[in-house]
Amino acid sequence: MSHVLSKRHSERHRIDAIGWLRAAVLGANDGIVSTASLLLGVTAAQIAHESIVLTGIAGLVAGAMSMATGEYVSVHSQADGEKAALEQERAEIDSDFHGEQRELTAIYMRRGLDHQMASLVAEKLMAHDALGAHARDELGISEMTMANPLQAALVSALSFAVGAALPLGVVLLAPAAMLMPAIVISALCSLAFLGGVAAKTAGAKISDGVIRVTFWSSLAMTATTGIGSLFGAVI
Repeated sequence: MSHVLSKRHSERHRIDAIGWLRAAVLGANDGIVSTASLLLGVTAAQIAHESIVLTGIAGLVAGAMSMATGEYVSVHSQADGEKAALEQERAEIDSDFHGEQRELTAIYMRRGLDHQMASLVAEKLMAHDALGAHARDELGISEMTMANPLQAALVSALSFAVGAALPLGVVLLAPAAMLMPAIVISALCSLAFLGGVAAKTAGAKISDGVIRVTFWSSLAMTATTGIGSLFGAVI
């Protein structure tokens, strides 16, 4: 029995880790794509190397802050919605406890329990933690899923910065004559790896994830390179 409980405990932690890994992979993917595309655009415009580096640094900082801000606002809105829903549910429990218990019973019956068992489960859970039971089983809110704005903002900013640091590092290390192909190759290889990781964590086919992310990322980099070449020619 203890072995089974230990196994379930470790499995729950793996699920939590997969959720954060997926968010980190998406942030890093965005950092690579946007920064590599930006650097390719300014490189194609044939500006000075120092200006290319400065552009990459500015893109990294601005992108990380933008990701953090957007994620914070989005997740905070979700948290506000969850808080409002919980307050409404608390008021309904206070005003009509038995009605809410019948509602919980109906939920368990829809999930496959007979009326007697569903009624017993609802009664026990309501006695233990009425709001928690309704939050989890009626609203779909639990401690594992509740929004954390600061945590989401920090993870998004850090993962974006890590991803953006790759093409920026290539600009700092690669010879000027090989700068564009070095950015493209390093970015696509990294994106293919991240696409495979994202697909694996989602249980999808790895090759589909790799092809999808490299295809759309190639389009983004091609577009910014074309724009940079156009404006470089005009200048």
